[in-house]
Order: sequence, then structure tokens, then C-alpha cells
Amino acid sequence: MKNCAVLFLLLTGILAACSDDNDPDNNHGLQLVFEDNTYQLTGVAKEEGGRMLVNYPRWSDIYKYAVVVTQGRTGKTPYPNEDMQQWQHGLSGLDKWVCVQSVYFDDAGDLWILDPAAPRLQTIQGNGAKLVKMDKTSNTVARTYSFMDILADTSYVNDVRIDVARQYAYLTESKGGGIIVVNLANGQMRRVLQAHYSTISDPAYKFVIDGRELMKNGRPAKFNSDGIALTPNGDWLYYKPLSDDKLYRIKTEYLRDWNMNDADLGSRVEDLGHFTTTDGMIFDKKGNLYLGDLQRYRLVKLDSTLKMTTIVQDDRLIWPDSYSIADGYLYVSCSQIQKQPEYNNGVDKRTSPYTVYKVKI
Repeated sequence: MKNCAVLFLLLTGILAACSDDNDPDNNHGLQLVFEDNTYQLTGVAKEEGGRMLVNYPRWSDIYKYAVVVTQGRTGKTPYPNEDMQQWQHGLSGLDKWVCVQSVYFDDAGDLWILDPAAPRLQTIQGNGAKLVKMDKTSNTVARTYSFMDILADTSYVNDVRIDVARQYAYLTESKGGGIIVVNLANGQMRRVLQAHYSTISDPAYKFVIDGRELMKNGRPAKFNSDGIALTPNGDWLYYKPLSDDKLYRIKTEYLRDWNMNDADLGSRVEDLGHFTTTDGMIFDKKGNLYLGDLQRYRLVKLDSTLKMTTIVQDDRLIWPDSYSIADGYLYVSCSQIQKQPEYNNGVDKRTSPYTVYKVKI
């Protein structure tokens, strides 16, 4: 009888393993939670125990909503309402979504929406470059931080992290390269490390993906400071250019010191070495840093010693873009940027939906 029980357990385990292998949503632990076969998404934000939002930048004529709350795998409701989505060329972008790049829930559960307001990645329209904090009870705008006084009209603010305890925001600017620091209490802000080597993609690095160097208009495609992550205690800001594999960090106490100029700050930057080409990145509460690997279709983790391990490698991770952590899962959006027509001599290479996955961490 004992041998029969052991055999039953072994057979049950084998059947379960086979079932997992045959279920595409359990392949390597990667679970599909949202897909859109029409509109290109970039950002994802998952509320602890609650809503998931995704955003869609205005990068082409194939466009409808900037920010939505998802319902199931394909359902979506414009957030916070239809009216905020109705920007048109020539109108003010101060109270509308113009070209939203990122959505983010901070540690207090507050939702932030980052709008670089540069359709087609060109120039800022309607004076609309802004960071918006939403009121989580009424789903109305709580406060808007405009970047128009510190940015050139060719800038593109890309991603944001919030230090709730100190009331500071840190953002990357991905065109010219640089970090934006915002005192959320008084609204004071500045752009630092502009064109510093840590915010500029290494020109010598060959960004090879899908077997060829990514090109645009006959030249290697270069993306500057993009991914950004704040340690759980808020003491360090990690960041990197997208199209090379270097990772950098700086103590946030220096960024918050308005008496330190760019030369002072540049001397405080720490070069952590070579890791992966990633778009976004995020820390968990234990101090592990999660990044993508655009070239190898995988997600990786760096522990506190900077040891890198692969979490999941899967062909469905087509340009893992933005990250959110909630409910014990890492959520990742896949924007398929390398398949856009401008990187393929005008040919749209996409053959599958834009997606959001989650993986247990």
C-alpha cells in the first residue's frame, strides 16, 4: 500500500508537470494577464490587491486612449475618463493626456502618470510635458508638475520613481540624456547629469537584437537614460541608458542637494559594470533589482551583491518595457519596439498582440 501511494504521488507530479508544459500561460512561470492586438502599449502599473493600468503613447496614427484600467485579458476603460483622452493638435496639453509614456503606483498606493507630451517622439505639444498625481479616492487630478520651465521642446521624459518618505520624484529624460529631480512638496525641480556619460548610450556599443543591429534612418538606434529604480530605503537611485549594457547609481542625498552642480554630481556617479540592455527596471522590497534583457528575451534579477540570475527566458518577451510589483508578482509590459516600421525600413514586423505578463517573485 505504501508503494502504491508513492507511485500515485509520482504520477500526479508527472501529470501536473505535463499540464504546466502544455498551458501557454504557465510556460516558464510567465502568465499572460492582458493583450491588445491593435494599440501599442508601453507602461503598466498594478495596484496592490486592486486595479491594473496600462498606457499607450501617441506614437502613430493607430491610437485611441492614453491610459486605461484593464478588465480581464482584453477589456479596458479609459482612465480617469473619456474627456482626459481628447487632446488634439493645437490644444493645450495641461489638462489632457497628450502622449503618456509611464504609469506608476508608489509605496503609498498613489498613482502617478507621466506625460512627455511629444507625439511620435518629436516635440512637446500644448505645453503638456508633466507628471500628474491622481487622487485615488475620486480618480481626479490631485496635482500637476509641469516640466516646461526646465526642458527643451525636443525632450522626452521617460520614467519615474517616487520617494514617498522624502517627497521627491526622480525621472529620466531619454532624448538628450539626464535626470530630473522634483521636490514634490514645493514643486521645485531641476535637470541634472545632462549629457553625462552615465545618461548617454555608449556610442561604441552595438545594440544587436534579432540577429542585427537596430537601425533607424540608416544609423544605429540609440536610446539614452531610460530605466530608473529607487532602492527600498530611497538612499540610492539606479539608472541606465537603454541601448547599452552599463548600469549606474548615485546617492539621492546628492541629487536633493541643490548646492551641488553637475560637475559635483558627476563625480559622485558610480559605474556598476556591464549587465543587460533593459528598458525599465524596478526594486522589490528586499532590495533585489529586476531588469529585462531585450537582446535575449529574458527577465533577470540582481541581488544586493550584484549577482545576476535569470528569472525567465521566453520568446514572448518581445521588448519587455515597463515593470510593476504587486501581490507577489512582477508585472511586465511588452511593447515590441524593435518590430516598429521605423526600425525595419518601413515594414511593421509585429505578428502577435502587445502584452502584459506576470511572473511570481
